[in-house]
Amino acid sequence: MSPINLSNSAPAAEGSSGATAFQVDSPNVRYTDDWIESSYAYDTTAVSRDASGQLTARPTRVQYEFRTQKRVGRVGLMMVGWGGNNGSTLTASILANKKGISWETRKGPQSANYFGSLMMASTVKLGVDEQLKDVYVPFNQVVPMVHPNDVVIGGWDINSANIGDAMRRAQVLPVDLQRRVYDELAQLKPLPSVYYPDFIAANQEGRANNVIGGTKQEQLDRLRQDIRSFKQANGLDRVIVMWTANTERYADLLAGVNDTADNLLQAIAGGHEEVSPSTLFAVASILEGAPFVNGSPQNTLVPGVIALAERERSFVGGDDFKSGQTKIKSVLAEFLVNAGIKPLAITSYNHLGNNDGHNLSAPAQFRSKEISKSSVVDDMVGANSLLYKKGEHPDHTIVIKYVPSVGDSKRALDEYVSEIFMGGLNTISIYNTCEDSLLASPLIIDLFMMTELMTRVSYRTAGDADWVPFHSVLSILSYMLKAPVVPPNTPVVNALAKQRMAMENILRAFVGLAPNNEMLLEHKAFH
Repeated sequence: MSPINLSNSAPAAEGSSGATAFQVDSPNVRYTDDWIESSYAYDTTAVSRDASGQLTARPTRVQYEFRTQKRVGRVGLMMVGWGGNNGSTLTASILANKKGISWETRKGPQSANYFGSLMMASTVKLGVDEQLKDVYVPFNQVVPMVHPNDVVIGGWDINSANIGDAMRRAQVLPVDLQRRVYDELAQLKPLPSVYYPDFIAANQEGRANNVIGGTKQEQLDRLRQDIRSFKQANGLDRVIVMWTANTERYADLLAGVNDTADNLLQAIAGGHEEVSPSTLFAVASILEGAPFVNGSPQNTLVPGVIALAERERSFVGGDDFKSGQTKIKSVLAEFLVNAGIKPLAITSYNHLGNNDGHNLSAPAQFRSKEISKSSVVDDMVGANSLLYKKGEHPDHTIVIKYVPSVGDSKRALDEYVSEIFMGGLNTISIYNTCEDSLLASPLIIDLFMMTELMTRVSYRTAGDADWVPFHSVLSILSYMLKAPVVPPNTPVVNALAKQRMAMENILRAFVGLAPNNEMLLEHKAFH
């Protein structure tokens, strides 16, 4: 394999791994050469209901200690589907950012940037200054985080095209930019990948000329060796594996096959047909201690995968990059319900012409996508019993069509029909044209950066002597994912504002700062 080692190609254009924008002056925070340690009071409200239905609210507090390793080290990203639209676009874009490349457009020169990345192009409120004005800092400088310019990139693909040719095939980036990065990308070749024709659309067969043979156990062993070799060859401290490949069909959940860690490992050893390629990659990553994130909608993280991750104290996250239509839906549906307006029907239509759309034109693969998109409003509807009776839900229809001529420029049309005051109706229609891969690629950066951070964080509660990692299922990644996978028996949050607030406030907790709120009592109360 030929990984791209961007950390040696040039100095970072702006920022570097581990940079922070401030230091906290508090008895609850301690800085050492190696760690940031904080003592944090987590305040919540416990609610109970008596026999008559009367609610009682009780403030509760749990004392946490957090410890964040300051040194980021050398980090690698291995993408499954490296030669796809997202993988090739991301690799070319990071290279362009690393080298400070500009290219010509019809409107003049354009410089590389990280727009669209929550971590790299957004800010969070730190506090207020002496004049009671808000102070903001970059999201990626609240705690030490890896900078994408420092990443070492590699991966697998079922097609043998080098990453330069894959970039050209994707037809996403401007031609002048492609010309400036092609020679370096052409040196990069993906490792052979796992291909089971039953799990992706038949129309992908023509691409599959770079595949691993042998039994499923032999393939698992090969993937594990690939991760070890990549880590050793590049002198990496840790590797994160990301599924950016095609949508698979859903795997059947079968007792004795993928329901427990041991059964899943035995199913792989026995070559069971319901072990998907993505699940095989997840298992290989877990066994090598490499966090795994599923960026497609299929049920990669079957119960056996989650159980194995918990047993091995490794991290997993998923499912499905949340880039355009679903992200808007998670904002607009929350707004409507919180405003006391009742969505009755949400109808969503897409058409696109890239290889993702080609694969999704097969019914089984579309069904995986339909499932991941359909649950996005569930928690918002369930939160308002004044609008919705128990079991009531808006009509929610999703259509995706393959139209080759539009390429990566996806069209998304949404209609929201809602009941308003006195039985009136309100209709909101949205037409959204977007470059699909240019929205999805920054999500890979965000998922990679946040996942890497969580490998360096541990915690303990009052009375505990040992530091332990967070739960193996990284629900903190939910903002970037359509169908967030959460630890067993915990609620799923899809509302985008809540997801961002959770991520922001968890990072604040790591440095001993209270959650951000918008009470602004300093402006509303006399002093």
